[in-house]
Formats: sequence, C-alpha cells, structure tokens
Amino acid sequence: MYIESYHRSQFGQRARQMLRYLGPAFIVSVAYIDPGNFATNISGGSKFNYALLWVILWSNAMAIFLQTISAKLGIATGSNLPEMCAKVFSRRTNWCLWIVAEVAAMATDLAEFLGGALGLYLLLQIPLPWAGLIIGVLTLLIIYMEKYGQRTVEMIIGLLVAVICGAYTLELFLAKPNWSQVSYHTLVPSLPNGEALLIAVGMLGATVMPHVIYLHSQLVQSRKTPETEEQKKRHFHLTRWDIIIAMNIAFIVNAAMVVVAGSVFFTHAVEVETIEQAHQSLAPLLGSLSSAVFAIALLASGLSSSAVGTMAGQTIMKGFVNLQIPLLVRRLITMVPAMVVIMCGIDPMKALVISQVVLSFSLPAAVIPLLMITRRREIMGSLVNSPWTNRLGYLITSIIIGLNAVLIILTFTGQV
Repeated sequence: MYIESYHRSQFGQRARQMLRYLGPAFIVSVAYIDPGNFATNISGGSKFNYALLWVILWSNAMAIFLQTISAKLGIATGSNLPEMCAKVFSRRTNWCLWIVAEVAAMATDLAEFLGGALGLYLLLQIPLPWAGLIIGVLTLLIIYMEKYGQRTVEMIIGLLVAVICGAYTLELFLAKPNWSQVSYHTLVPSLPNGEALLIAVGMLGATVMPHVIYLHSQLVQSRKTPETEEQKKRHFHLTRWDIIIAMNIAFIVNAAMVVVAGSVFFTHAVEVETIEQAHQSLAPLLGSLSSAVFAIALLASGLSSSAVGTMAGQTIMKGFVNLQIPLLVRRLITMVPAMVVIMCGIDPMKALVISQVVLSFSLPAAVIPLLMITRRREIMGSLVNSPWTNRLGYLITSIIIGLNAVLIILTFTGQV
C-alpha cells in the first residue's frame, strides 16, 4: 500500500511539473495550422486525394527539429534568437536580418488577417473590409491580455486551437475517409505529377515559417530561467515534450485537412482552387453543418495565428536592433500591410501566394543564424548542438531552402 501510494505521488508530481512547462509550443503550433495551410492542404487533397499526406508528416518532423533548436537556444542563453544575433553578429548584419525578419512578420500577418477575415465573412457574411477591422481589434485584445501574463495568452490560443481540432474532428466524422489508404499514403511517399510537386512545395512553405523560429526562443523565457547546467537540461527535457505534443496536434489537424479534402472533393471530382470555393462546395456535399464548421475553424485559425504573428513582430523589432518603439505602435506596424490589402480589395488568394513567396525568401535568415549560434559551446554550454544535430540541421536547411527556391521559381514563371 505504501509503495503504491508513493508511486502515485511520484506520478502526480511529474505530471504537475510537466503541466508547468506546457504552453509555449502550443502558441508556436498555431503557425502550422494557419490559413496558408488551409489553402495548400485543401488544394492538395482535392486534386490528389491522400497522396501528399507524407509531405505533412515530413514537414512536421522538420518543424519539430527547428522549434526544438530555437527553444534550446532560449533556455541555454536566457535570450531570444534576435537578441543573440545582436550579440554575435555585426550591427550591419543585424540591420539586414531585422529588415528581412520584419518583412516576414508583415507577410505572415497578411496571410493570417486575410484568413481570419475570410472566416468571419463566410460565417456571418460580414463584408471583407469590416471583417478585417474586427479581426484586427480582436487580435489586439488577445495581445493585450499579455499584461495578465503569458499563461493567459496561452490559454486563449489553446482554446482557439481546441476549436480548430474539434471542427476537423467533426469534419472527419462526416467525411468517412478510407483509413487504410490514409495510413498507406502517410508512410509511403509519392508524387503523381509535376503539379503534385508544386503543391507539395507549397505545403512545406506553409508549414515551416520563420517568425515562430524567432518567437519560440522568447516564449520559453516565461518559465523560470534555470541557472545551473543541470536545471537547464531539465528545462529542455520538459520543453521537448511540450513541442512533441503541440506539434503533433498540429500535424493531426493538417493531415485532417488533406483527408477531408480528399474524401469529399476528390471523391466527387471537385477541384478546389480557393478557400471560398471549399466552403461553398461543402454544403451540397456534406450539408450546411460542415460548411459552418469549416468557417469556424478558419476564423479560429486566422484569429489565433494573427495574434502569434503580432507577438513575433514585437520580438523581432526589439531584439535585432533594440528599437525603442511604444508597444501599441509595434503591434500596429506588422498589421498595416494586411489591412491595406483588405481595404483595397486585392484578391486574397493572390496576396496569400505573394506572402508565401516572401516567407520563402526570409526563411534562411532565421534558420542559418540559429544553427550558427547553437553550434558554439561558449554560448550554449552543455546544450550545444552535437555534431549529428549540426549535420541534420544543415541537411534540413538545404532541403527547405531548395524546395522553397522551387516555389519561388514556379511563382515567377507563372506556374502557381
């Protein structure tokens, strides 16, 4: 009896300790289920059924690796990635990195705001400009809740992620997919044709995003910064569980988007090119409940990812060049391009494509400095990258940059 009680006590203590460190990765995971993912996943599923599910799996594995390295940097140094760049690189280099990162943050907000505004428009038929303003106000309110602590923001965003998960669980129930085929295509790579390659690259481009690489190293600072090497290792161990849980939830949601699109649109020979078309097509195929649930998921995705993008913009602006700009102004700067696009009536899908190309250009400016810093023992201490981690990091970086280069080339040659 005593031994059993002791084990229960030990388990409870470990569970409480784990819960204390859960949260930062859930904020980060929102970037991996943002409106850009909706567009690429639905397009891939409607055209190629389940054939590109393996892309979601491997993109998620790359994302887990990069987010783990980012979090490790924050734990080891007590600073975020932009702050460490300011310490390690020259001022001129940091100004260049800051410009690229700021443009990436604006491009990210562009996609997120458009997605949130589209969700509100599809759900309540609110005109797009007004929907954009409402999303902007709600985003500021979420960020404002930071004054009550990062935990509050984590709970709000966690709730929105739960809404997205619940929505796609219902969609899966209504779609009735072929689970044996789902399992097969998740594990076995295939590219039916050249267009499938294009969509696969788009899926990767919408998954691995630079702004959350900067942000994650900041978010882990909300937990007490350890002082000894042993405490840092313990912190990192628990943070890895946070990342594994949160990122795999994002993987399941992304995979569900492809599975639903394949089960519903591909089966009925409906090729979906836009988010609005996906919403309109769901009602006659699965009923009005399905189209309403889709709009709710898109709204939750746009709203939560807009808040995360704005948080990343704050970290970027202060870290690289230490610009002392009032908090509200910093928040508004990254939102302005998105609001301009909405107010000018620019085609949302074209704007979304442009934003993904901008992110493709900016990704190396986040990943390469991250790997350069975390390989240095004098900075990272006992959490320095191992040789195999460095090799894997540069391999992943080469793959990401190479595939994003393909996306850029295809975009400018008019094949997107």
